[in-house]
Amino acid sequence: MHGRALIESPLDNKGTAFTEQERIDFGLTGLLPPHVETLQEQSERAYEAFCMKQSDIEKHIYLRQLQDENETLFYRLMLDHIEEMMPIVYTPVVGAACEKFSHIYRRPRGIFVSYPERHLMDGVLDNLIQDVDVIVVTDGERILGLGDQGAGGMGIPIGKLALYTLCGGIHPGKTLPILLDLGTNNQERLNDPMYIGWRHERIKGKEYDEFIESFVTTVKRRFPDVLLQWEDFASVDSEPILERYRDQLCTFNDDIQGTAAVTTGTILAAVAAVGGDLADQRIVMLGAGSAGFGICSQLKRTMLRQGLSEEQAQQRFYILDVDGLIYDGRSNLSAVEKSLAQSAANLTDWDCDVTGSIAFADVVRNAKPTVLVGATGHAGAFPEEIIREMAQHVEQPIIFPLSNPTSRVEATPAEILEWTEGRALIATGSPFDPVEYAGKTHAIAQCNNSYIFPAMGLGIRASGATRVSDEMFAVAAIALQEKSPALEDPTASLLPALKDIRDVARHIAVAVATEAQAQGLAEKTSPEELEKRIDQTIWSPTYAPLTRSN
Repeated sequence: MHGRALIESPLDNKGTAFTEQERIDFGLTGLLPPHVETLQEQSERAYEAFCMKQSDIEKHIYLRQLQDENETLFYRLMLDHIEEMMPIVYTPVVGAACEKFSHIYRRPRGIFVSYPERHLMDGVLDNLIQDVDVIVVTDGERILGLGDQGAGGMGIPIGKLALYTLCGGIHPGKTLPILLDLGTNNQERLNDPMYIGWRHERIKGKEYDEFIESFVTTVKRRFPDVLLQWEDFASVDSEPILERYRDQLCTFNDDIQGTAAVTTGTILAAVAAVGGDLADQRIVMLGAGSAGFGICSQLKRTMLRQGLSEEQAQQRFYILDVDGLIYDGRSNLSAVEKSLAQSAANLTDWDCDVTGSIAFADVVRNAKPTVLVGATGHAGAFPEEIIREMAQHVEQPIIFPLSNPTSRVEATPAEILEWTEGRALIATGSPFDPVEYAGKTHAIAQCNNSYIFPAMGLGIRASGATRVSDEMFAVAAIALQEKSPALEDPTASLLPALKDIRDVARHIAVAVATEAQAQGLAEKTSPEELEKRIDQTIWSPTYAPLTRSN
């Protein structure tokens, strides 16, 4: 590249940091102001501009624009201010960005594969000239707790892949966000004159399945060694898609497996902090979508690894959907629901009617849970009377309101601490500031998938794993627990500080890659060689010298 084309390539652009010789060699003289800056000086200027933005959505737009102009500077700035900026690039602000995506759209990034152009799918992916290590794909139907956002869902793959690089060190030039545009049932989007997606009700059924099959076939042909992450698909589609394709290519669903791993790791840290064992916990899950069942399934697998029988582990779970407790007295349970359904025989001494729908309050009063997790997407789903009831039966209740964005949280940390007299151990899905209660500061861990999926990507790419197994997520959860500050100080946050997330990701990646080798999913190496490969895979935002080729 030469001249303005080089400046306009976000992966190659250095802006004012091009050296004098580079400006001569690449035809940049006069196209840039004369002073040559360092990357750190650029980062300081960019931070000053960031701070001038008045709202979070303006800050999000600024960072996305910087990413489209100079990716090295974008990631340098993000690493310099990760705790402040990660919530802007991803949750919770990315939710508002998805809702406003058509109005804040600036520059193409990634690939849109629309249903009317399905016959051109091979050509769409062939239009890419880059090699790709990681793809994040969504169909935009279930964005966070906001529902169907159609083409606006593209904000999620873009944000997720930014975290693959920021947290896991995956080279930004090796990532690809994809939006499968199958229409939308969001009437607000369809009525919006600025909506940039396909203006049609959402395609479902046989046509949907055929489209997904065609997409996977095309990806396998074009990128046979890629890691494909499914993101924010409707619950009715996410589980079947994962089961259908998990043995065909290297793939996982972050809403099911990533959420499960980070929640399991955080619960393990909380249990250790209070001096208990996971096998002794009674777990209530409010929300029976893909995230809720994924979390419970991972916790159950962890209990089995610790020596419980299938029956013993299953008795530890109380999962509620819109019809109340899921137990084997209910008809029409799916295979997944049956695997975690509570036995009616265990409910005979409950002081409520157990022949029909069993409500949330009845479950908490009778099961006396030690762990309560919310994955509902509904604000206020943890009412005061139920939290107080739980706190009567356990000294240090573990309570995780995980729904995001912040507007959808089941209860705020301040409310939970008030209702439990400051005794609860809390993790949330969205970031919350520390809470002061009775003269004590409580750090609130954000149970964010960013602790898991970038590390998974790093371990998978460095080891060359060909598939992603549930066991790889299980060891990722355990490795995350091992880095919990609460293990040394029970009053500390359950999860490491974001400033340490690259070190945490490396630790998890080693565990994941080692497990992949143990299962025969990756080439066996010595531990030293494996760690060397992981370190060589990690990309850091620095400018490389440029020289002209003859």
